[in-house]
Amino acid sequence: MVYIGSALVGGISGFFGGGGGMLCVPLLSMSGLDTKRAHATALLVILPICILSASIYIANGYFDANAVLCAVIGVSLGGAAGALILDKLNGTVVSFIFAVIMIAVGIKLAAV
Repeated sequence: MVYIGSALVGGISGFFGGGGGMLCVPLLSMSGLDTKRAHATALLVILPICILSASIYIANGYFDANAVLCAVIGVSLGGAAGALILDKLNGTVVSFIFAVIMIAVGIKLAAV
């Protein structure tokens, strides 16, 4: 089951150019990891997906160096802050915040 879910996460990440972590976290939670471990593990799990997918996108000419530079700075700062905050919150709060974000994104996408 985990292999099928993992392949699905990888396929969706490759197709959309990201977003696999949002699917990976629930998959890891359903496989028995607690909330904080699922979030932290998802970051490492999506690393190879990102590298492989980005390589294919770059090879096909879908790359903007200015956008990458801006995004790297913001994502790095935000990622460090998020990791520090995750350590301070309990798992229930983290799950609630994650659920609210997933619902908000779903509503936004459905309205498009």
